[in-house]
Amino acid sequence: MSKTKDRILEASISTFNEHGVANVRLQQIADAADISVGNLAYHFKNKEAIVSYVYDFIFSEFSEILSDYLFIENFQGLDRNFEQYYAFFMKYRFFFTDMFEIERNYPDILEKWHKYSNRMLLQVKSRIEFDVQRGVLVPQSDEMNELLSSNIWMSIIFWLPQRILRGLPAEEKLFKEAVWSQMTPYLTDRGEEEFVVYIYPVLI
Repeated sequence: MSKTKDRILEASISTFNEHGVANVRLQQIADAADISVGNLAYHFKNKEAIVSYVYDFIFSEFSEILSDYLFIENFQGLDRNFEQYYAFFMKYRFFFTDMFEIERNYPDILEKWHKYSNRMLLQVKSRIEFDVQRGVLVPQSDEMNELLSSNIWMSIIFWLPQRILRGLPAEEKLFKEAVWSQMTPYLTDRGEEEFVVYIYPVLI
């Protein structure tokens, strides 16, 4: 990636976060990148090309978070994974606040997001099964496991945008409290012990 493209990428993310994808003009991106509109057009023929480029970069980073999931062994590792998701959605706040705009005007991006979000949900489901097997979550019916997985997934995905839209505090601690609250009712005695050792100290 060229230095100019780096600047355009950073400027696009910044202006999208501040104004929303639909409201940003090429001149604003060029100004934020400290380049001319002509230089911007040399690298990207239009705004749609910039949006696609930005989202490809975002999905690449999201894929890395999904890959890190493979190395999670206990609640401490899972908590670090939650931290990664929080940092990601804070960095790209427009990602969900502008989702309806993306759905209307960028179907290719929406299709890619469906792929990644479904992969994430499958990982949450397998995580629940893994924690049941290692004795830290109480076994549930398939229907309840499906519901729990969906609730955890929705907490990770939608907690931050709904806080932003409502003008409420959105600190990492509050985010993790919301996600962990989906799991704590199902902890076994062993799970509660692990939670107290690894998670409770970072939430208080």
